[in-house]
Amino acid sequence: LMLMGMAGHDGKDSTSITEAMPDLTNASGNSIKGLRVGIPKEYTINGVDEAIVASWDEGRRWLEEAGAKTVAVSLPHTRYALPAYYVIAPAEASSNLARYDGVRYGRRAGDKGKDAGGGLDAMYTQTRGEGFGDEVKRRILIGTYVLSSGYYDAYYSKAQRMRRLVSDDFAEVFKKVDILLTPTTPTAAFGLGKKLDPVRTYMNDVFAVPASLAGLPAISVPVGLNGDGLPLGLQLIAPWLEEARLVAVAAALEKAASFTHTPQLMARGGKA
Repeated sequence: LMLMGMAGHDGKDSTSITEAMPDLTNASGNSIKGLRVGIPKEYTINGVDEAIVASWDEGRRWLEEAGAKTVAVSLPHTRYALPAYYVIAPAEASSNLARYDGVRYGRRAGDKGKDAGGGLDAMYTQTRGEGFGDEVKRRILIGTYVLSSGYYDAYYSKAQRMRRLVSDDFAEVFKKVDILLTPTTPTAAFGLGKKLDPVRTYMNDVFAVPASLAGLPAISVPVGLNGDGLPLGLQLIAPWLEEARLVAVAAALEKAASFTHTPQLMARGGKA
């Protein structure tokens, strides 16, 4: 229902497509019998939790029991998707967020929009320092670097060429299968309040970013818990404009997993 509300052509967005979104409300009841489900070998990497591997194997079995056929496939440029993404995405963040300077867009530091003191540069600095969080600032800095003179061709241009290769991999594999099944992340969800370094959090995106680079519809379905009670998810990736197929397979996976766990947050004092 949320996707149906968000999807559709926007005349003010030059990147939105004009194809009509099909009615997805009944797609969850569609049969997946006979569908070919691709299992990419490149998603079996070192460092993946055993619980993730076990849930992937179980997800494969669930879909086969629902009538689908699993097929081993290869996406050879998957290993380059993560570094390409973390060049392209920060570059786009740097470019797009440059407008939020406190003059044309966004909040302005200082009292009622007055100069924050020290001139225009100081106002820019204070506005962006207060208005952006640490992760946004980090991505702006990375993006500004890769777009700078002398580094644009070395990083950004190469990342865009790699993006095309990743996209071509998907186009080729979808000639053989109807949908892909992969883990969502190489580890379970991070524990609430756990301190993590940025590199580790970026590495946890290794399975999710290829679909984003290629502009493909994808979904993560919760399927279970690991030994510490942290949730595990499986990802489904469909071809372009095949959201209805994605919803149908996700519904079959969700039904088989019967995941009904409700998160329990610990209140102060240790009481649930």
